[in-house]
Amino acid sequence: MTKPSTKTEAWAFFDHIVAGKASGGVHSNPWVIGLDGQLCFEPDYETLELLLGVPLHLKATTQSGVPALALDVWLSYELRRAGFELDQVWPRPKNPRILPAAVAALIKSLPSKLRIEVADRVAKNTSISGVTSSSAAILGKNYLKQVDVIVTDWATGPELLVSTKRMDSSYGKNAPNRIEESYGDAKNLRLRHPLAALGFVFGLRSDILQKEPKTADWLFDLLVKLGREDDAYHSTCLVLMEYSGDSVSPEQYIEEPEAGILKPGPEAESDEDVIPASIPDSTIEKDIAHLPKVKILKDTIPAELSPGRFLAAMVTRVLSITPVNMHEEARSRRASISSTS
Repeated sequence: MTKPSTKTEAWAFFDHIVAGKASGGVHSNPWVIGLDGQLCFEPDYETLELLLGVPLHLKATTQSGVPALALDVWLSYELRRAGFELDQVWPRPKNPRILPAAVAALIKSLPSKLRIEVADRVAKNTSISGVTSSSAAILGKNYLKQVDVIVTDWATGPELLVSTKRMDSSYGKNAPNRIEESYGDAKNLRLRHPLAALGFVFGLRSDILQKEPKTADWLFDLLVKLGREDDAYHSTCLVLMEYSGDSVSPEQYIEEPEAGILKPGPEAESDEDVIPASIPDSTIEKDIAHLPKVKILKDTIPAELSPGRFLAAMVTRVLSITPVNMHEEARSRRASISSTS
């Protein structure tokens, strides 16, 4: 047998971690009343730190897509904590990662025997043109763009679009490219989907603060400004990650320029890259218990870029521009906390 790809292995770990945090499919409520008496979104940083440990454990390179994927999995998990439905949030916590909610509803409506057969076929074939995929491409004003985390439905179109990027080394060399790409992506998506909540999340290794402090200041400033402009993102976020230098060798995270623009039309993807590997739960649990330690430096992240502020802004925007009879669970979760204050 051929060894599964790094992404294949990673999905097995990601799915196990996320499933363990939602016992019986029920997620915790992220809304709390802060010390100032205001309603706040409290992210599950413990889960984020576990997810970020997976690419280190697997020694995943940037080119594998796994380091950035850890952020995507966490954000989609947080949106489900906020009350958005499983099939409305991509990537989904099971295969296929991209499946239109209307198709999922159709499968659920089928007679038992047929439902099982169709669901099994869909789960094993993640490149059914126009139906399933391992990543989502959204048409902007002028070109298709891969978007990392999405809330969408056939009836509404895209309601929330989040792009994520990650940088673990070569900060001065790569930071300008990442910011330039982000401005272009925001403009392209915002012009076609002006009502959708548009966000940007940047994962950054904390050693930039010691190695290139001026680059860090410049980058933080531009990230804040990205979230202030009328024609850019509605909110931006910084995830500052601290982990041991022994966890990974620097050459594993050499960054390469990203094209950003996708070719017209869907491209077939190999199932090997997207279907979780068949790893026994006992093995995964043992490995998770010994994942490399990653710490989120919450107190070092500028307030305007904090994950809690970002998630609150994104969820609130979606709820504020949709009718009250839509996203009822998300509204209920938010209201249940504010009503007790």
